[in-house]
Amino acid sequence: MTTEEKKYAEIGLSIENAVQSQMFGKPCFKINGKAFVCFFQNEMIFKLSDEAHSEALKLSKSHLFDPSGKGRPMKQWVQVPGGHMDKWPYFAIVALEYSSLSKQ
Repeated sequence: MTTEEKKYAEIGLSIENAVQSQMFGKPCFKINGKAFVCFFQNEMIFKLSDEAHSEALKLSKSHLFDPSGKGRPMKQWVQVPGGHMDKWPYFAIVALEYSSLSKQ
């Protein structure tokens, strides 16, 4: 298990009522049946909106999550590299809050 994967698991397991699951065959954590974070290519992906979404995309090498690799990114999901691991807990909480409020 990589350092990034350990950090992803640590963050997800620290969130009360978060459940480990799968999204597009990738590990994720869900709250009330809704995915809010996942792990892919040794990076953490967050479902974000508004300022947090913009903030995450401004980080070096961050980009919209494209699970198919066919140029069809998921607009709300931002893939954040391990170089920004210190920001992962913050984005996870914001993603949790967004997913908890979202009807999508």
